[in-house]
Parts: sequence; structure tokens; C-alpha cells
Amino acid sequence: MATTLKPVDAVLVGFGWTGAIMGQQLCDAGLEVLALERGPWRDTSTDFATGFAQDELRYMWRHHLFQNVSDDTLTIRNNANQEALPMRHLGSFLLGTGVGSGGVHWNGQIWRFLPSDFQAKSHNQERYGVKSVTDYDLSIQDWGVTYDELETYYDQFDKLCGTSGKAGNLKGQIQAGGNPFEGARSSEYPTPPMAQTYGPTLFGKAAAELGHHPFPHPTGNMSQAYVNPLGAQMGKCTYCGFCEKFGCGNYSKASPQTTVLPYLMTKPNFTLKTECEVLRVDLTQDKKRATGVTYVNSAGEEFFQPAGIVILSAYVLQNVRLLLLSGIGQPYDPKTGEGVVGKNYAYQTMSSVNVFFDDKLINPFIGAGALATVIDDFNGDNFDHSGLGFIGGAYIAGMVTGGRPIEMIYTPQGTPAWGLEWKHAAAKNYLRSFSLSVHGSCMSHRGNYLDLDPTYHDVYGRPMLRMTFDFSDNEHKMSDYVTERAAEVARAMNPREIKINRRTGSWSVTPYQTTHNTGGAIMGDDPKTSVVNKYLQSWDVPNVFSMGSGAFPQNAGYNPTGTVAALAYHSANAIITQYLKNPGPLVQS
Repeated sequence: MATTLKPVDAVLVGFGWTGAIMGQQLCDAGLEVLALERGPWRDTSTDFATGFAQDELRYMWRHHLFQNVSDDTLTIRNNANQEALPMRHLGSFLLGTGVGSGGVHWNGQIWRFLPSDFQAKSHNQERYGVKSVTDYDLSIQDWGVTYDELETYYDQFDKLCGTSGKAGNLKGQIQAGGNPFEGARSSEYPTPPMAQTYGPTLFGKAAAELGHHPFPHPTGNMSQAYVNPLGAQMGKCTYCGFCEKFGCGNYSKASPQTTVLPYLMTKPNFTLKTECEVLRVDLTQDKKRATGVTYVNSAGEEFFQPAGIVILSAYVLQNVRLLLLSGIGQPYDPKTGEGVVGKNYAYQTMSSVNVFFDDKLINPFIGAGALATVIDDFNGDNFDHSGLGFIGGAYIAGMVTGGRPIEMIYTPQGTPAWGLEWKHAAAKNYLRSFSLSVHGSCMSHRGNYLDLDPTYHDVYGRPMLRMTFDFSDNEHKMSDYVTERAAEVARAMNPREIKINRRTGSWSVTPYQTTHNTGGAIMGDDPKTSVVNKYLQSWDVPNVFSMGSGAFPQNAGYNPTGTVAALAYHSANAIITQYLKNPGPLVQS
């Protein structure tokens, strides 16, 4: 039997980026806030000291920072005709755990979505016709919120992180050296862009010669020392090349540990409990209000935590699973198209081009998570899609995230995967090669969704989450088109040879691609087609808010963290300025 605890004003389920942001915002508003994190405590000085943080075997291959799938996992299939089976090894995506979660092991790539991304359905219908958004059984939707509404919150996150970059559109005026396609920004980036090394510089020069518009990648890797508005001090990046899948011991990468925790942990009205797994959101008998959450700690003790507001701030897959397990919202049925929870699961469509030189030393070991020169000419609707047979796009980046000696060995086409010939090719090409990344959108599809598995259960007897996903023809056509544009830039760099790594076949859970899972708890302006409103508030249970990329109705061609954070700030502001004064629906259906 669960032990009932003292009530709190708000309980946070999960403590990564959105949990940290919501905790700070609500505590500053005077609320008593409790955060429940199922993983362990982690902080920079004790967990990511530079004496051992750059351990590729420990962090990349043995998954020290990630969820142990022998303890908790999900089932996977490509379509409803297949039997879903449990994911036994981390592969396509790497699920974080512990304080900071994915905000610890990310690369630090900070993007704003394009204004047209938030009107993906209406914008593309208007420009290309109704069929453009219904072909291939696409189920895309507008977000119910606009870029202009989120701009001030994007800016707030930039200032929290000290984002390094160069504005391309400052208050409607196009700026030299930045991204000319971006939405209007209210201010310049807090810190200047990172110094570009040889590989990204070569890419930028070749792209410009082809008529494209190269600019430095906006990044949470600090180009200089910075103190954020919460007083957190950050140091200049040393280009060690250990960002993605690693914690940063230099306080040089924006994370909850480096930007929020030093401030939040001093607040007397904030409590963080680790190694506490939330089992469900508890509801009143009529299911119209949450009363709190039930969780179990590492000793196996069960507790009921009463709370006035329940904020799901875990990873997207866990948020969707908790909604389904708790009976909040109608589950999605792909056969009828009815229901909303689990609808419009999407991913990211990735490909790349490797470039090999004889006469140029790239020195890839000098790298950082978002050290790149980028072109956005083929992202979103920045180019004319007429007659191409797809919508969406991708950015192309000449990127050097590092030269990690196990993971980042590029060899030419036809090289064996092991043996003496592979060793010779690896030694010859290590210093003389790098990769162009094609980071593509993923439109939502009627047959891609999340639900509860009818067969497999976890240690607590709860059904596992089941993922049904495959790339549609829209994604394959988009990826083929933009990958060829990347190959054109690669050839213009005058290399010895290139290797094109296309997006082919069905999605596989085995090779790592990206941890950019989206959808399942999507936002919108109609409760018949969305789980949450523009403030991420549940249409069905108004004191439940669901954070994160689960709110994305489809995924744009960018890394999601900047938009996840902007939506969290937007939600927090609505809770503080509107909900607390008049608890109830913030948007009338």
C-alpha cells in the first residue's frame, strides 16, 4: 500500500532540460516544487571530471549515461502487420537517464525552427496544393502556436545557454555571415560563433562558390567565457571532441548542470528526489483532474505524492507511456484515425557524405559538438518543392564533432569492415577525412504511432510502450534530393574521393541515427486532433502538462532542443500568469 506524502504545488516527472526549466520558473514564482527523477544524481565536478570524462569505451560503447534496456525498454516494429519485439540493445536512439538526462550527453546544437515549420499543413497546402500534405498517407498538422509567439522564449533559452552564433535575421534585417533563412530574432546571439577549423572552412568555401549561404552552426559549446542570467558561470570550449554521448567537465557545454542547477538547488522551495520511478498519474474518479502521482523508490517502497499540478517532463517516450497508462486522453487508432495519444510519432531522416583528401589535413580530433559550417538552402520550405514529390528538407553541415578513435573512423567505398586492409585505410584517412551531415525532417504518417504493447510488461507489471514506425516515400525522396545536394558541395571541395551514405530501406533500430524522437503527445488547437493545447496543457485533465518533443505534430529538419526549451518557457509563463490565477483550461475547446 502506498504511503501518502505531504502535498506540493507542482510535481515534475523527470529532470532533464524541461524539468530544470520548469523547476526554476515555478520556484521563482513561489510554488513548492518536487522533481522526481528515476535515474541517479549527476553533477559536473564529480561525474564528468576531465581526468576520465573522455572515455569513449565507457560512455559511447558501454552506455554509462544511458538507460539500461535490461531494466526498462520498449517494443519495436515497422508496421502493424509485424510482431513488435523488445529493444534489447541501444541502437538507433540513446535514451538518457539521471539528472540532466539527454541535456548531459547532447552535442549542444541549438536551433530555432523556421516560421513555416509551425504551419506545416496550411503553409504547404497553400503553396503546393492539398495533395502535398495528403500524399503517402501523411498526417501532418499545424502546431497551434507560431514562431512569433515563441521568439521571446527562444531568446530566453539562448541567454540561459550563452548560445554561440551569428544572427542572420535581426529584427527583420538580413545580416551578413548568419543564416538568411531564419525567422526574425529580437537580439544577437549572447556569444560570438566558434572559430571554424579547416574542415568546416573548406565546406563553407565550396558551398558559397555554388551559390549557397554558409554560416556557423549555433551552439551551446561556448566560444568564450559566459555568465548567464541565473549567475551560472561557463568556460570557453577547449575543442576536445567529446560532446555527444559525454558529459563536459570544462563547464563549456550548456546543460542543466551548467546553466540551471547551481541556481535551482539553492531554492528552499525546490526538492529533487532521484531513483524514483513514477508509475502513473493519479486522477479523480471522473478523470477530469489529477490528484498527484504514484512512484516507487530504489528500495521498492511505494508512495503517493499529492500535487496541485503534474508536469510530465521526462523523455518523449516516457511521457506518452504515462499518459496511456494513466488514462489521460483517448489512445490513437490508426485504422480509424480517431484518438490522439500516441498519434504522429516521428523521427529524423539522416544521411551523410564522407570526404577524403590526399593533400589536406583535417585533424578531426580538434572538434566540438556543434563545430560546423552549415547551409540551410535546402531545409524546410527554403527552396521550391514544385514537382519534387515531397515536402520538408534538411540542413547540410560540414561538421567536425571530434575524431574519437573507435567511433569516428571513415574509410572509402569498398573498404572491408575489418582486417589488414581496413587498418591501412583507417590509418591513411583518419587525419584527411570528415563527414557532411544531412539532417532531415520527418513528416508524420498515419501508420506511425505509439501505443501500449499487449504482450510485454515491465517489472511493475505495466505494459511496455510499443513503437510502430517506418520512413515514408516522402522522407526517402526528400533525403535522396538533399543528399545529392550535399554530394555536390563535397565534390566542389576537390577531394580525392567521396562516399555517399544514403537513407535507404526501412528504418532499423540497430544502427545509431539520432535521439530525436518526436510526437505522440502532439499540440494543436483542436482536442479532436491533439493531446495538448498551445501551452502543453492536457485538453482532458487541465492540471496536467506534457513537455518536450512529444508535442511536435511532425519533426522539422533541425535538432529539437531549442524548440523543446522555448515551448517549456512558453508553458511556464502561461501557468504563472494565467493558470495560477484561474486554474482550468487555458484554451477553450
